[in-house]
Amino acid sequence: MTGFRRRTFLLGAGAGLAACAGVPRTGQPQERATEDPISEAAGQRHRYQYGDDPSQWGELFLPELSDGGKHRGVVVVIHGGYWRSRYGAELGEPLARDLAGRGLAAWNLEYRRAGNGGGWPNTFQDVLAGIDKLQELAVPHSLDLTRVVALGHSAGGHLAVWAAGRDRLGELGLEAEHLEACASTDGVRLTGVVSQSGVLNLAEAERLNLSNGAVANLLGGPSSDFPGRHRYADPMAALPLTVPVYAIHTTEDEDVPLSMSLSYVEASRTGSTPAQLVTVPGDHFALIDPEAPAYLRCRELVQEFLR
Repeated sequence: MTGFRRRTFLLGAGAGLAACAGVPRTGQPQERATEDPISEAAGQRHRYQYGDDPSQWGELFLPELSDGGKHRGVVVVIHGGYWRSRYGAELGEPLARDLAGRGLAAWNLEYRRAGNGGGWPNTFQDVLAGIDKLQELAVPHSLDLTRVVALGHSAGGHLAVWAAGRDRLGELGLEAEHLEACASTDGVRLTGVVSQSGVLNLAEAERLNLSNGAVANLLGGPSSDFPGRHRYADPMAALPLTVPVYAIHTTEDEDVPLSMSLSYVEASRTGSTPAQLVTVPGDHFALIDPEAPAYLRCRELVQEFLR
């Protein structure tokens, strides 16, 4: 494990409609009053809340822009950590910095996780609300929302692909879960996803007991107790998608097995826009190491979506 990956890992280790009211989606963007934009070589960064909870925020990393110009799309960076609260947005920050340094606007998204107010349905509400926050930020920061790509690692890959299927969620016949997740169809649409060793098959992840019951921990119990929310939260259920997905997976990943990407890609083949599997060298954390070939391939695919 490289020094970067070790530091990153240690840092990471360091209901119903009424609930939707707590996740504001409209109004003027409120930048944190205690923090001014920080000038960097890549441009600037701005932190915004999209809700009242301390974990409901995102940080916008912006490259320099010529007067009258507009950023060519936005990359939503969604960190992993098996949806647990001990892992946070610091895992996505190096990627957001790197993307901004190469001319791309990046929105590093934090969200409530299991252990700090997240889990079902709050984690899912937050991911959609956090993405939708870009509607308020588009004008003041000259963002082009016709191209919004999600880059999600591990559990963040699951959330990114799940969010890409938001238009399909209301068709699953799970009305109670749909109301709880507040998955409206009037928000920001993802136009592409790069999943980095994503947990894309929740039923299989539960069967394999990945990360000591992480799926049941996220959803409040096993699928035998909550079959509806398990199906609703599973990206497999929303197939086929019309949003292109690259399922990137490292060949030496010991944290999320290749079957998580492979089974999703295979199931997607019945649709008009099948997902594509891309394998890259390295372990699970190579995907969030800005100097590793695994991450560089992810960045290339993000850039391809935004050309």
